[in-house]
Amino acid sequence: MKKITASILAAWLFAAPAAANDSTAETRAGGLVLTRTDAIDMASEDLFVSADEVRVRYVFRNRTAKDVRTTVAFPMPDDDLANREYGDVAFPHDFVTRVDGKPVRMAIERKAVLGNKDHTALLAALRVPLSEDASARLDRLGKADQERLLALGLATSDDQGAGVERHLAPAWTVKETYHWEQVFPAGRDLVVEHRYVPGTGGSVGTALAIPKFRRDAEGRAYIARYCADAAFLAGVDRLARAAGDASAALPERRIAYVLKTGANWRAPIGSFRLVIDKGAPENLVSFCADGVRKISPTQFEVRRKDWRPDRDLDVLIVVPRSAP
Repeated sequence: MKKITASILAAWLFAAPAAANDSTAETRAGGLVLTRTDAIDMASEDLFVSADEVRVRYVFRNRTAKDVRTTVAFPMPDDDLANREYGDVAFPHDFVTRVDGKPVRMAIERKAVLGNKDHTALLAALRVPLSEDASARLDRLGKADQERLLALGLATSDDQGAGVERHLAPAWTVKETYHWEQVFPAGRDLVVEHRYVPGTGGSVGTALAIPKFRRDAEGRAYIARYCADAAFLAGVDRLARAAGDASAALPERRIAYVLKTGANWRAPIGSFRLVIDKGAPENLVSFCADGVRKISPTQFEVRRKDWRPDRDLDVLIVVPRSAP
């Protein structure tokens, strides 16, 4: 895929300096997944992505003369509890799904996994919750059960020796999937709409304002991830100069969306439309796509026909910091 960046250079506002370069890691969510079937095609997908909301409207088409019942699933990003305390991670939330305009109640499957092994049953037997709130229960377990979980690598301990109370922390990964059973009527289309608040990452200041960062390996990889072209980087430079400091804190917002699940269908997506909304006219936005078209002061559109996605979507928004 040729990389083309959608960039809008803003009217320049003065930015206030930041006290620290705190950062939140974004997590990837994406489209609905159906149990593999050759009976159903994705006729169209209309996707809207912003830092505050993701909306997607699918039209599924049952090509056969019989109704098809299958599981529709929305896999959540993995939640690695072992690394929760070392990073600030934002997770998608507030899911709403409608089928032909009617709300759907989804079930939730949660698993505790370490490596390739499912330990959900063991933790359930010990009455240990799968979430990050598990520590309190782990600390109340008997010594034999604690040693078993430590030996399996499911927990870590800050045991500092005799006379110091042991504290255990969970070390498994939570895999969570929203799902429901859906009938796709014979020979007709079914509209499925899904919306949620994305796990938007952020930073009080973009490292792209620092020339040295752009030249090192990490910076080059960051630029490539968002297809940040010369015009976008020049916009960051102008904002930094307007603030009177080349390393001025220009807040970032980062959104990630899994598109490649759309390549798993029997046939390509018949009609695909993507709209990216950068939130405010003065914001800068960069993402990888061909044929980007500006359709409003804040929105950019991409259209495809008979398309199989070959990469996921990463969106970078840089926000001018208002004067105090």
